[in-house]
This record gives sequence, structure tokens and C-alpha cells, in this order.
Amino acid sequence: MAQQLKSRIETVLFVTAKALSVEEIATYLDVETEQVEEAILELIMDYASRDGALEIDDENGYILQVKEEYSDIVEKICPIDLSPAVLRTLLVIALKEPIRQTELVKLRSAAYEHVAELVEKGLVAKQKDKNGRSINVKTTAKFAEYFKLKGDTRALARQLEMDLEEKRADA
Repeated sequence: MAQQLKSRIETVLFVTAKALSVEEIATYLDVETEQVEEAILELIMDYASRDGALEIDDENGYILQVKEEYSDIVEKICPIDLSPAVLRTLLVIALKEPIRQTELVKLRSAAYEHVAELVEKGLVAKQKDKNGRSINVKTTAKFAEYFKLKGDTRALARQLEMDLEEKRADA
């Protein structure tokens, strides 16, 4: 029974591809949270002992993911996917970089969350400005590489606007 529950949890983590709480997993599987807690700890240990490319991370809930040392392979195969809202925030950053994060929030209300996602994906970087209190946000080399740019953020902004219009038309 324990192996079957671990397999079912593994299935949930694989299919959802997002961080889930123990409660969410228990709800999906219609089992008690205590059973999920016990089985997921065993599953984490199983993955750790395999020394393979996958792991279950538990930083913000539980998620099945590729280990960091294999991220270069993932990025070659699976391009970065950004929601239209995050793409619009990236557009503002590219046009006005470096931009103070507080100014960005005035322009894009959900900017804190968007910037966190963009930093995680390596497309933007945050750094303190000269006064040491404000945080500036700017695009990275990975951003230029991903969008195949050669230093012209204005050209990128036009490309991003076209991408956004295309996404809106598809929606």
C-alpha cells in the first residue's frame, strides 16, 4: 500500500508540475494528510538515493523537478514560457532599464511577483543602487541571448509587443 501511495503522489507531482502542499496532494488522492507526509518523505529519500537527474524539492511546497545541474539540458529542450502579464513587465524593464523596482510597481502593480519569476528564470537581475536603499532591475545576458538580441533593447521591445499582440489574438 505504501509503494502504491508513493506512486500516486509521484503521479500528482509529475502531472501538476507545480509546488503543492501536503493538503493539496491529500485532496487530489483522497487520503489523510498524515499518510501523504509519511509517503512523501519516503519518496524524497528514494529520489535522493537514486542519484538521478530528478528530485522532489520542498522549498515552497512539494514539486518534482530536474536537479539544478541538469538545467542547461532542460533550457535547450524547453524554452522559457512567460505569461502575457509577466511578458508585459519584462517589456517595461527592457524599455526603461535600469528601472527602480518601486517605479516598476507603480507601472505594473504585480511587478514584485513578476520580477521574482524573471529573476528565477535568469532574464532580469536586481541590484541595489548607489544609495544602497533602492533596488534597480535590468535585463541580463541570458535575456539578450534568449531573445537573440545584440544590445538593442528597443528592437526587443518592439518584438515583445508583437509577441503580446500575437498571444492576445490567439486567446
